[in-house]
Amino acid sequence: MLNRSKDYQLINNFISSIHDELSQIYEVRNREVILKLEKILNIFQEEKISTSHFQSSTGIGYNDISREKIDKVFAKLFHAQKAAVRMQYVSGTHAIASVLFGILRPDEIMLSVTGSPYDTLEEVIGLRGNGQGSLKEFGVKYRQIDINHDKNYAEKIADQINNTNCKLVFIQKSCGYTWRKSLTNEEIKKICTLVHSINPNCICFVDNCYGELVEDSEPIKNGANIVAGSLIKNLGGTIVPTGGYVAGDADLVDLACYRLTCPGIGSNAGINFGLGRLILQGLFLAPQMVTESLNSADLIAAVFKRLEFSVLPNPGSYRSDIIQAIQLRSPQLVQNICQSFQKSSPIDSFLNVIPAEMNGYDSSLIMSGGTFIEGSTSEFSADSPMREPYNIFIQGGSHISHVKIALIQLLSDLLDNNLINREFLFFN
Repeated sequence: MLNRSKDYQLINNFISSIHDELSQIYEVRNREVILKLEKILNIFQEEKISTSHFQSSTGIGYNDISREKIDKVFAKLFHAQKAAVRMQYVSGTHAIASVLFGILRPDEIMLSVTGSPYDTLEEVIGLRGNGQGSLKEFGVKYRQIDINHDKNYAEKIADQINNTNCKLVFIQKSCGYTWRKSLTNEEIKKICTLVHSINPNCICFVDNCYGELVEDSEPIKNGANIVAGSLIKNLGGTIVPTGGYVAGDADLVDLACYRLTCPGIGSNAGINFGLGRLILQGLFLAPQMVTESLNSADLIAAVFKRLEFSVLPNPGSYRSDIIQAIQLRSPQLVQNICQSFQKSSPIDSFLNVIPAEMNGYDSSLIMSGGTFIEGSTSEFSADSPMREPYNIFIQGGSHISHVKIALIQLLSDLLDNNLINREFLFFN
């Protein structure tokens, strides 16, 4: 059961006061929902979406009108020549891997310009693990620079593209498990413009996870050739049970689909298991759900900043994804916070979350994820790799009221365990 602390009223007033301070930010952001939803409604109407597109096929799924129409909807959403939305993608990492394996060939170079990729991609590339099945095993070479910490990044990008067999530039929009600002689409535009000015044939690929519908444009409109992501993040609207997408230049999407299925079949097969309605409805809900996540992130940032923790981004800052990072510098505090959030979850609230090994990750990981969809980050969740400086990454929230409840529970738990100073909760 949720803990009603003796300081409940004090904590509730503290949260409410911070929420009020952010009200103007929320008002602006809530108005933007209308514009994003209108865009999606226009696409639905242009494509004449009907209940016939909720139907399911069987077997191979040739001429599946649901799949074909959903692909067209997502292509228009991303300003792409083509898109492939597939339930067969088990995660965003899987969708990203299909693009990398589809495009890259032996002796060609993949250049990451945002430093080390997200943990789960390291084994895909061959940076970690036994290398079996990795890009490295197939002879693909990897290089990286970090535009976030290198003022001379333009020169280094130019050097890599001019003097090596660089085929693809990889851009991770989100911060991942690093302490950096997530890239804006305007920053992505600058990178893509630079790359294409050096070599128009070099492919700019954006890992778009956590960033969809946050800004008023998408990476392809800003020069990217192809993007990929997950449907249990932003675009799933908290209701799509699995899947991912790729979108971009038609020939590149085809190459990715050749890896998902096989050459000769590509994007022309694959059923959606009768989930067409959920995919379309999830996209319809997504602008509101993303906005709830963003508003929740600002509230979380403001609360932790009041408690004198370092936060990134700061409350009220321009956001380009839904992730809120907090630097805790204590493994025990990470576990305490994750456990408290789990107690406020609708699902598995009774579980005691502890750090554990997880497939694809370098460090032990702790996850507070009492979500209706396993691993969903469009729902309220928190996770942290158990390594210094012990940053915790919080995302999602189908409605800010749930996040308020979770924060009240958290502050009650922290006070009860003498982990925060009660004086922080008084407004001057």
